[in-house]
Amino acid sequence: MTWSNRLLEAASLRLSDCTPVWFMRQAGRYLPEYRKIREKHGLMEMFKTPELAAEITLQPTQILAVDAAIIFADILLPLEGMGIQLEFSPGEGPVISNPVRAKADVEALRIADPEADLGYVLKSLSLVERELDGKLPLIGFAGAPFTLASYMIEGGSSRDCLMTKKLMYDEPEMWRVLMEKLVSTISRFLLAQVRAGAQIVQLFDSWVGCLSPSDYEEFVLEPTKKIFMALQKENIPSIHFGTGTAGLLPLMRAAGGGVIGADWRVSLNEAWQGIGEGVGIQGNLDPALLLAPWPTLRKKTKEILDSVQNRAGHIFNLGHGILPATPVDSAKALADFVHEYTARQAP
Repeated sequence: MTWSNRLLEAASLRLSDCTPVWFMRQAGRYLPEYRKIREKHGLMEMFKTPELAAEITLQPTQILAVDAAIIFADILLPLEGMGIQLEFSPGEGPVISNPVRAKADVEALRIADPEADLGYVLKSLSLVERELDGKLPLIGFAGAPFTLASYMIEGGSSRDCLMTKKLMYDEPEMWRVLMEKLVSTISRFLLAQVRAGAQIVQLFDSWVGCLSPSDYEEFVLEPTKKIFMALQKENIPSIHFGTGTAGLLPLMRAAGGGVIGADWRVSLNEAWQGIGEGVGIQGNLDPALLLAPWPTLRKKTKEILDSVQNRAGHIFNLGHGILPATPVDSAKALADFVHEYTARQAP
């Protein structure tokens, strides 16, 4: 058992020499090396230039003792191939200039072709996989149907997703067609990422926490399940992640994923009880704690690890993405501590 396989071992519910750790958004704004590249290039240019995306993906693997690389991309990139006009505005985040609000808008949407529309992401994956050369697993990812629909309908980020819910409630047939197109686009993209070099994939449902359990079950569960069924058919390891989902975890488990991600709003032990046996769990340190003094960060990390008690299937991560103000030394110390504290003899 080598350290490079820790993540995949945990995803298979097997113990390795210690608990694997990686950080969502580990390739990004908190790293000086990333900021130097960002000074010269726009965000979309960085996504669409495979050599740059590969370099950024690899940066944290060269700086931190993480157990995986995750491709530098964005969950919204497949929307361009569907006919959505997307840009990333400084200070505003993603902006969609032709939001989906009417039946004609949904009908006009295409199913994105991963090779033709997202070939730059696939090339980035191939470059990274070649550079890693088996030293670490590579994570591919995509946005989940509800989260991508919310961006398409709202025209950008929205925490309450009011327009999304209104369409969902008022136009169930239009919602069904939208979900079908998103499921096809997402499934094809994830499968293509694996062909390009990803060994495991994560589905991000960043905004699904705004739904009640009954709404999730009625409008979201089946479309999401279809994606995980497509992955399962190909024996692809997968992680299912959302935020604000403490009340949705059993339903997320029903939707699929070999590992379920939990954020910091629920204890990891309680979350694991909610999802039950037979799946792994990922999480769940509050990203803000990386800005705290080391004794506090160490104490809170130790509490999470103690609650899990070296149970097979735990992947240590933050409850959401690493924050831009995070000191690099704190991220380094955290990854090292997780490995040292959970060190055990391989079975």
